[in-house]
Amino acid sequence: MTALLVVDGANVVGSVPDGWWRDRLGAARRLRDRLVAYSAEGGGAALPPGAVEPALTPPPEIVLVVEGAARGVEPVPGVRVEQADGSGDDRIVRVVAERAPGRRCVVVTADRGLRERVRALGAEVTGPRAVFPRRPGRP
Repeated sequence: MTALLVVDGANVVGSVPDGWWRDRLGAARRLRDRLVAYSAEGGGAALPPGAVEPALTPPPEIVLVVEGAARGVEPVPGVRVEQADGSGDDRIVRVVAERAPGRRCVVVTADRGLRERVRALGAEVTGPRAVFPRRPGRP
């Protein structure tokens, strides 16, 4: 059974000050496209050292959760998109809770409260740099 990688779209996009706030939908689409490339590179094999151990190989099923102005991002092969009607965090918790028993799940977020909620459901967590590393020369 492949692992499940759930990405907190708002949190990951917000982790890089690149002007995302001017076009939240566009920023979410760029993240989705990066996740497609991430999946094609072999999933966890592309993670920075120590981001997730052991690496997620074979490539995981990737779920991008979007909310607010980022809703409307279309799913593409390799990335399922969940549109949160309300709280993105609540939708992420539901995705984690609904996974098959025993299925490995990693949630990508820096949100401390969300990290606690999904860990209580048995998920692992890693930060945004796992799938959206900072560009060279940026802190």
